Amino acid sequence: MTFRILAAASAASAVAISAALPAFAQDRAEVEFWHAMGGQLGERVDQFASDFNATQDSCTVTAVYQGNYTETMTSAIAAFRAGEQPHIVQVFEVGTATMMSAADNGAIYPVHQLMEDAGIEFDEAAYLPGVISYYSDTDGNLLSLPFNSSTPVMWYNATLLEENGLDVPTTWDEVWAAARVLRDAGVPSPVGFGWQSWTQIENYSAWHDLPMGTQENGFAGTDTEFTFNNEAVVNHIQAIADAGEEGLFTYGGRRGDSRGMFVNGETAMWINSSAYYGGFVNDITEFEFSQAMMPLDTAVADAPQNSIIGGATLWVLQGGEEAEYACTAQFLSFLSTAEQQADWAGSTGYVPITTAAYELMGEQGFFDENPGTDVAIQQLTLNQPTPNSRGVRFGNFVQIRDVINEELEAVWSGDKTAQEAMDAAVERGNELLRRFEAAN
Repeated sequence: MTFRILAAASAASAVAISAALPAFAQDRAEVEFWHAMGGQLGERVDQFASDFNATQDSCTVTAVYQGNYTETMTSAIAAFRAGEQPHIVQVFEVGTATMMSAADNGAIYPVHQLMEDAGIEFDEAAYLPGVISYYSDTDGNLLSLPFNSSTPVMWYNATLLEENGLDVPTTWDEVWAAARVLRDAGVPSPVGFGWQSWTQIENYSAWHDLPMGTQENGFAGTDTEFTFNNEAVVNHIQAIADAGEEGLFTYGGRRGDSRGMFVNGETAMWINSSAYYGGFVNDITEFEFSQAMMPLDTAVADAPQNSIIGGATLWVLQGGEEAEYACTAQFLSFLSTAEQQADWAGSTGYVPITTAAYELMGEQGFFDENPGTDVAIQQLTLNQPTPNSRGVRFGNFVQIRDVINEELEAVWSGDKTAQEAMDAAVERGNELLRRFEAAN
């Protein structure tokens, strides 16, 4: 799945557009921003656009919801092929390799180039290293703007733990020991998680400094192969399956399907995105909750390495007009300001993408008033990322995650052992990697 190159796609990249907006002061430039944020998050994205529009009278940014991440990315690709693409599209992190392929073919206006052409000051060093490294090319140039970045944390029901005399677990052994106490106390499903490939394979591997694949998890080349059928991952997945047999874990579905189990108290420890914070503040009223670092598997590592991000980033598509790109650059700069990022992170649980925003939140007392809300940043910045913990950049990874989901579900249902499932996921995943390599 790649972009078809349009004849005029790269016309705007060579022009200096810093002076474009004043010339269009009488005729506002229109910029379309396609995103995948629904509900309260979508309302906040709309507010970003309206707040920016209120700051000037030269252009207008319109935010348009396009469905979930997969639907938004697919819609943008189809629109580009038809010559009806938006200026900005939000793409989740597993679509990065596909978008980078599009960048190589001239379909993408790299953010670093956009800012330079627009004459807007843009210091990549201002962004959190663990965030921008995921979206930079081999020369360290930022291709897209990080927007809603998150990482998995362990959400826990503090009330249930306290009532049962339990400390917050820091290792997987402690998680299962606490789960047995909670099960005996009548908690239906003590442990749960969502986005299982992301939390239990991709981040489990990074957290323990294990490669998920060769070629630096795909960062060093498309000729990569998966290695996550290793002993550590297999034993981890089998341990979860065995815990399910004990009544300690219940599979609640892909993505965030099991969120309700944590909200209503069925699950006491739930591993998923830090970005659930805003929703939990609104929805959880019957108990105290907080978040802690992901558990460590002490059979694999003595200390954690760092977690990797999820969420999405903003890509700029070629084919627009000079004034539209001048407006686009200004809007992306607006989104990156410390004030906007601090407000976004504080209200959602996403990670502030700049050091200045993180520091502003600290100065405002947000982390002191909301204990645990800095866990995601602590995890991402725990250590300097290694080739194993920088992130993943695999082609066709949207489809590969579906494969991994299918194989994991076979484990939870008892149809396969962890080894059988991981071997099958690696074999099927490698076939999709070869297809991507051949097409690029």
